[in-house]
Amino acid sequence: MKQILTPQFALNKAFLKLKPLRLEIDHFKAQAVQLLDRIKENESEEFHKNLLADFLKKAYYEPKHFINTKGRNDLVVHIGEESSTPVGILMEVKKPTSSQEMLKVDAINTKALQELLLYYLRERITHKNLALKQIIATNIYEWFVFDVQIFEKCFAQNKDLVQKFQDFEEGRLAGKTTDFFYKEIATPYIEAEAENLEFTHFDLRNYEVILRQAKSEDDRKLIALFKVLSPEHLLKLPFANDSNTLDMQFYGELLHVLGLTEVSRGGLQLIERKPKAQRDEGSLLENTITQLETLKKLERIPDIEQYGETYEEQVFSIALELVLTWTNRILFLKLLEAQLVAYNQGDKDYEFMTLQHHQSYDTLNALFFQVLAYLPEERHICLRERYAKVPYLNSSLFEPSEIEQQTIFLSNLYSDKKMPLYERTVLKDHRGRKKQGRKNTLAYFLEFLNAYDFSSEGAQDIQEENKRLINAAVLGLIFEKINGYKEGSFFTPGFITMYMCRETIRQAVVHRFNEAKGWNCTNISELYDKIEDREEANRIVNSVRICDPSVGSGHFLVSALNEMIAIKNDLKILQDRNGWRLKEYKVIVANDELVITDENEEVFEYNPKTEECQRVQEAIFHEKQTLIENCLFGVDINPNSVKICRLRLWIELLKHAYYKTDITHGLNRGLETLPNLDINIKCGNSLISRFDINADLGQALKQSRWNIESYRHAVATYRNATNSDEKREMRRLIADIKSDFSTEITKSDPQVRKLNKLIGELNTLLQQTTAFGKTEAETQAFTKKRQKIEREIEEVQNHLDDLKTNRIYRNAFEWRFEFPEVLNEEGDFTGFDAIVGNPPYIKEYEGKQLFDGLRQNEIYQGKIDMWYLFCPRALDLLKKEGILSFIATNNWVTNA
Repeated sequence: MKQILTPQFALNKAFLKLKPLRLEIDHFKAQAVQLLDRIKENESEEFHKNLLADFLKKAYYEPKHFINTKGRNDLVVHIGEESSTPVGILMEVKKPTSSQEMLKVDAINTKALQELLLYYLRERITHKNLALKQIIATNIYEWFVFDVQIFEKCFAQNKDLVQKFQDFEEGRLAGKTTDFFYKEIATPYIEAEAENLEFTHFDLRNYEVILRQAKSEDDRKLIALFKVLSPEHLLKLPFANDSNTLDMQFYGELLHVLGLTEVSRGGLQLIERKPKAQRDEGSLLENTITQLETLKKLERIPDIEQYGETYEEQVFSIALELVLTWTNRILFLKLLEAQLVAYNQGDKDYEFMTLQHHQSYDTLNALFFQVLAYLPEERHICLRERYAKVPYLNSSLFEPSEIEQQTIFLSNLYSDKKMPLYERTVLKDHRGRKKQGRKNTLAYFLEFLNAYDFSSEGAQDIQEENKRLINAAVLGLIFEKINGYKEGSFFTPGFITMYMCRETIRQAVVHRFNEAKGWNCTNISELYDKIEDREEANRIVNSVRICDPSVGSGHFLVSALNEMIAIKNDLKILQDRNGWRLKEYKVIVANDELVITDENEEVFEYNPKTEECQRVQEAIFHEKQTLIENCLFGVDINPNSVKICRLRLWIELLKHAYYKTDITHGLNRGLETLPNLDINIKCGNSLISRFDINADLGQALKQSRWNIESYRHAVATYRNATNSDEKREMRRLIADIKSDFSTEITKSDPQVRKLNKLIGELNTLLQQTTAFGKTEAETQAFTKKRQKIEREIEEVQNHLDDLKTNRIYRNAFEWRFEFPEVLNEEGDFTGFDAIVGNPPYIKEYEGKQLFDGLRQNEIYQGKIDMWYLFCPRALDLLKKEGILSFIATNNWVTNA
């Protein structure tokens, strides 16, 4: 049976979450009212066609989309601003009184749809237009909107219909008039597919009262209508919370404040320090470099060469890492601030990232380390009062990083520095004009951020302050670009990560169930039919291990997290902490975003005063936490990437952070704390290890004080440590365990055993004596044998020393024991269920130093792309029947 959709049900669920601006809604209302007022029911179809074109142009489509007639088509919307661009929307317009020809909800096989079918086939078959998106019939009041994919499936793929259409167009049939086509061809084929022709239907008259209201209280009811007619929906264009859409104005001004610039070189977009003549001493980067140089901080950094070959490269890399660390925290706190304001019904008292709170970098530094890192009752009295509404988060994001401890903190920066405003600044004066001149950098940074809306999660609402949205996905894209400052960014579009994770992880989950239960299911639907025990099913899903060995900003892991939640929803095992299902809710991934809607397709909104909202919010938070802690793992050689990846996963948790409750006191104003995710996302070179993945850990476990269970327990304790002392203690314990394993593995290493054997042979040889001395031949043989053993000892010793001291092993990542979740009780490496990612494409001649230590790889052939080295590594890391999903370099299928 065909489905008739309301605007609310028809919209992409990620688009449904996007808050339209107040000025957009007001403009839409004015244009819609004008359209309704101009209707003259006795006028011609042509008159009303012009009214409709005028409305669409003014309300949405001018100047980016050309709207006009085309041939016999009443109205078309082109995908571009010229008539030469392909048609994206076909429209059949009837006058309001044309009831016989117009579609009806329960009778769609009328002349209007028959005409549309002919126009569609001409556009699709004759003109081979693959850019069509929507087919619309309207009489101004009523709208029937068909997604072109429905027409493609029902009509364009019907070979018999297409043949008859072509025969008709070429005059080979009994009739040549369009009426013949409508009656003899269109009518029977539409009738045959009538039950499959899903469409969206609405009537503007049902919204007229709200459209004409001057007051705005009911305007939320217009949001779905406003969106369903928009280019973003009808032409399927990217929208603001689409993870593939970079807000160029935000990005450009952020780079300006940081002191960076983007340049194009060799086809890549690279991030650099501004040229000398353009540098602003007040920018965060230049202020940081000044402090590093005047305080002689580079002298204190061990292995300084890892930051670059020249002094200028080193100071820039260190300063950028510091600036990104501080910026990460600041942007995270803007998201937190937006969440708190939303949770408390817009109460501005929950804003704490304002100039009123931060007159200097000292106060921001105190916020990081003396407020967010401490429980409210443990904070200094003045901070306790000043930040009474700011929660304790526990996260290691608010612990001093190693680079800060070696160099400087944000509080070391000069707070009185000024810099010029960005030439295209978003800041406006009281008359609405673009601000100019110079401004204190800290004040500029905070005012710039406050000009945007960071509340990426929440209900369908209107952005009353007309601020553009900057959500977690957009920030991820920005981080990825800045982070790729040396080699260019390798951002993977959200629709690709979403597709790859969906295809890969669903197979991995099915295989895990088959393995655990002895089933032979082939897809999620078959699993759903077999599951009887929700608790057991959750344990099985939670046991799936997914890794990205070149994790970058963590985009793949975020997509994987969303997909895991969606899989639980599809299996109907998503439940709260009491084991009760979230059966009234639908959880899907749309545009690489997790979207939760109720049975009325309303986007879920957390309200801490509502018991049901509290239940759902807690459930999603803890599901995400469980999956992040147990299922998701990432490694990257770039420390900035690792920080950004952790940040993005923290942000995903922050989206569903909730106020804690207790039985005695009811609602508590403290948010649930965030776990320490750094234990799952680690810094290292995925391609280089001292120890082979199959190195024997069995002997090491026998000799070690620790076993795998104690290792797992230490990791779990660290993740949920509630204070810095406990975290520090667990960090030390984990390091001891890994050091112990490393030592014991080394003892059982074949090379160590070979060395010991050779030393034994040499000692035995040297102790041999004869009663009557040696002949000259025996002496020569003895000397030759001794020299041979000594050479072999030297070679093995050099190899072992190299493992300890060679700089190519400085960032070596020991897959063998870094993640206890992929070790069994005997210490064997069992591997990951799925590996996803987009490894770097770097040819050796483009980055020779990056290949140090990689040339001894058995896959290495010279002049190789680094991507090829990630494939065998990933295959080694997979468990038996695990699934590898990489984006491949384009010469993968042709390169010898």
